[in-house]
Amino acid sequence: MNLSSRPLPETDPNPSLLHQVAFGLRWSFFSTVIGRAGSLLAGIVLARLLTPREFGMFAVAMVAFLGLTSFNELGVSLAIVRWPGDVARIAPTVTTLAIGASALLFAGCFVGAPWFASALGAPAATGVVRLMGVAVLIDGITAVPASLLQRTFRQDRRTIADLANLAVGGLVSIALAAYGFGAWSLAWGRIAGNSTSAVLLILLSPARTLPGFDAKEARELLAFGLPLAGASLLVFAVLNTDYIIVGGLLGPVALGFYLLAFNVSSWPVNIFSTPVRNVSLAGFSRLLGDQAALQSSFCRSLGWLMAVTLPVCVLLAVLATPLVRLIYGAKWVPAAAALTFLAILAAFRVALELAYDFLVAVGKSRALLWLQGLWLLALIPTLATGARLAGIRGVGAGHLAVALLVVTPAALWQLRRQGITGWELARNLARPTLAAALAGLTAAAVQAVVRSDVPDLALAGFLGGAVYAIAMRPMLSRLTTLRPQLEPG
Repeated sequence: MNLSSRPLPETDPNPSLLHQVAFGLRWSFFSTVIGRAGSLLAGIVLARLLTPREFGMFAVAMVAFLGLTSFNELGVSLAIVRWPGDVARIAPTVTTLAIGASALLFAGCFVGAPWFASALGAPAATGVVRLMGVAVLIDGITAVPASLLQRTFRQDRRTIADLANLAVGGLVSIALAAYGFGAWSLAWGRIAGNSTSAVLLILLSPARTLPGFDAKEARELLAFGLPLAGASLLVFAVLNTDYIIVGGLLGPVALGFYLLAFNVSSWPVNIFSTPVRNVSLAGFSRLLGDQAALQSSFCRSLGWLMAVTLPVCVLLAVLATPLVRLIYGAKWVPAAAALTFLAILAAFRVALELAYDFLVAVGKSRALLWLQGLWLLALIPTLATGARLAGIRGVGAGHLAVALLVVTPAALWQLRRQGITGWELARNLARPTLAAALAGLTAAAVQAVVRSDVPDLALAGFLGGAVYAIAMRPMLSRLTTLRPQLEPG
């Protein structure tokens, strides 16, 4: 077996699953909050050093990178997280498949970069796209170490790698941008940060896994992973078709504005959804033997996740213009036109991502492929029409309309097939939704009266938050006695 002398560990059998999940969630949340704060500060500095056109050129490279990484390791690394037995048996084959696939994708990226950059209206971004392709290789090398840390709920170790990535990448990008490297500064920063993170992930992983290959295992892994890789590729298309359409129809300047709007709208996703997703798949997978506990865990997790996500999304949508102007400067105000819609979309993204992890845990990878395909088919004509009619505002509105009217009903149907009823979901989501709506109306009323950015944001945020807390008081009062049903019995 092509492994180092250290065996691949299973999670500690002594702590309960609840404690393991809570430990991982605490560290994941800490890492995410610190990481988002650092990214925000770096983004503010870079937005004042770079132009919307330069942001647009980097967006082209990021679209290429995200598309390749969504299919990078053929979906097989998730098998490490949810494998019911000893992962030492499959880890060498997973390593080989991940590294081999990343090498092939890097080669395709290098060759296809000129065509891709031209198709998105920014042929000058060809070199930046090729440089970002290096990050694909790094991602393939670290697929197994990262998955082992996720499987064993060692988000404390993952935090070290993630924060090092942020620090190194941010400093390199800011330094290069200050010296006039434009879009290249963002790409070199990403490579420097990812390289640092890769070294730490390998050093901090519970085990060292060398490449190996077993044909039978490879067939089983690909049968599991390829539908998930296909679904991930469709997820990428869903979340990046807007970039392609904006770049192709509206040009790199509009793409720069849209990129900033989407990044800001992703704050709730990154702060709330990302930490939960770092533990949710492993947690749901441990409950597969108790259907009632699994269903209850999903419903209650979704309710509490949306309780913290919805008010942020609503206030972000209502206060989009003063927020962008105050933080990024007047030159970025056009981004607020899309942010108003994308912020509400973020709430749907958070909910759908948790549903995605639930369906992966119960083995419904083909259902996910169908769901993402439906999303993409509805999205392409809607976004193209929105771009032609109303620019980036129309793209944001189209994104939200498809999530609300097409994807959410389809996801609810898939969850219903797993025994999760609409009534149970409504019971957990009704109060957060109503409270967030009241908070949004309060903030909008303040904004209609107060015209200065700082007082507007401060007063609207305070009063909106206060209204939300009052409306949520019956639900929040149960926090001290809440015992999520994360374990059988």
